[in-house]
Amino acid sequence: MSVVDTPLSTHASTDKRAWRVLGASTFAFTICFAIWMVFAILGIPLKKQLNLTDTEFGVIAATPVLTGSLLRVPLGIWTDRFGGRIVFFCTMAVTIVPIWLISYATELWQFLVLGLFVGIAGASFSVGTPYVARWFPKSRQGFAMGIFGAGNSGAALTKFVAPVLILSAGTWTIVPKVYSVAMLVTALVFWFVSVSDPAHRSASTQSFAAQMAVLKDRRVQRYAQYYSVVFGGYVGLALWMPQYYVNQYGFGIEQAAFLAACFSLPGGVLRALGGWMSDRFGAYRTTWIVMWIALACFFLLSYPATDFIVHAKDGPRTFHIEMGPFAYTALMFVVGVAMAVGKASVFKFVSDEFSANIGAVSGIVGLAGGLAGFLLPILFGLLVDLTGVRTTCFMLMFGATAVSLICMHFTFQQKQ
Repeated sequence: MSVVDTPLSTHASTDKRAWRVLGASTFAFTICFAIWMVFAILGIPLKKQLNLTDTEFGVIAATPVLTGSLLRVPLGIWTDRFGGRIVFFCTMAVTIVPIWLISYATELWQFLVLGLFVGIAGASFSVGTPYVARWFPKSRQGFAMGIFGAGNSGAALTKFVAPVLILSAGTWTIVPKVYSVAMLVTALVFWFVSVSDPAHRSASTQSFAAQMAVLKDRRVQRYAQYYSVVFGGYVGLALWMPQYYVNQYGFGIEQAAFLAACFSLPGGVLRALGGWMSDRFGAYRTTWIVMWIALACFFLLSYPATDFIVHAKDGPRTFHIEMGPFAYTALMFVVGVAMAVGKASVFKFVSDEFSANIGAVSGIVGLAGGLAGFLLPILFGLLVDLTGVRTTCFMLMFGATAVSLICMHFTFQQKQ
């Protein structure tokens, strides 16, 4: 592949290279995200096979998210320093063998160890974000990053593909083998389609300590908190929802996965819409609307199935309140759309205010979102084991969203 020595924006012909980079990166990130979410489906048969509690299910489902989160900061910095193409390719390459080995695991600790290695695929987000953003002018970075972030739809892809593979083969062990081959093919396609620009590494002249100094910036802390809701919440719920359908409504794995995809798919694909809205209306206004919509939906979803008695004038009357699977799916679809828009609008903040070290900042913000995605399934399971109420997961999300709204209100009120 030839290497361009001048910034993309200086030549009209380089627009084609920008779209090649965007297309290759989005495709690669979609596959990486699908693999990152694989235990959302594999965890269902493994829960029965290993006799896991809800908390243990949350741990095994969330383990890949841990390494995918912790590595986002160093990989974002390395992207600034060495370029996105080589870092992205290496990130995918190191996961191929661990993915394959999952099919031979038999003990819980083996799944956890391999899950840590598979989780490296999730860190590709902090590589692709600065890699893609630098190929576009600032006025279009929100849209470009939104398209790349649509790779989150890999969560829906794995909900469509994995159950079909399990049902057709009669065993879950076929899934890791197919996914390992898919990762190998994806890494090769990405390498031969994508391109590099040495000029994009100019922002990496800062030392590691200087790049990490942004942690002290309150803006970074705020954006990390917002992202822990819109992305961490998305990841946590995407991992939790298939088994929620199985346990709450008694659906089979294929039905549960399909209905869960009604949340995962718009939560990924419509991120490009969020990027366009952020460019047009501003990151603050877009994020503010997103948080209010999510808060309202989580309030409704939090209410558990309830029987109560009203003492009327003609005697007691019994009422039953419960959200059925269709209403639940419709509300989760709305939440998925809101979170898709919110994920893009938060990163519009980052690209607007930290263009010089976007790799480091996007890594930090992505780390916060990823850690939330790791902790939430564990907390969801713990709350169910402690209370026996399955809607406690939405109560937790309601509280986290309310914190973001309060933070936004007082922060931007002071600015105005």
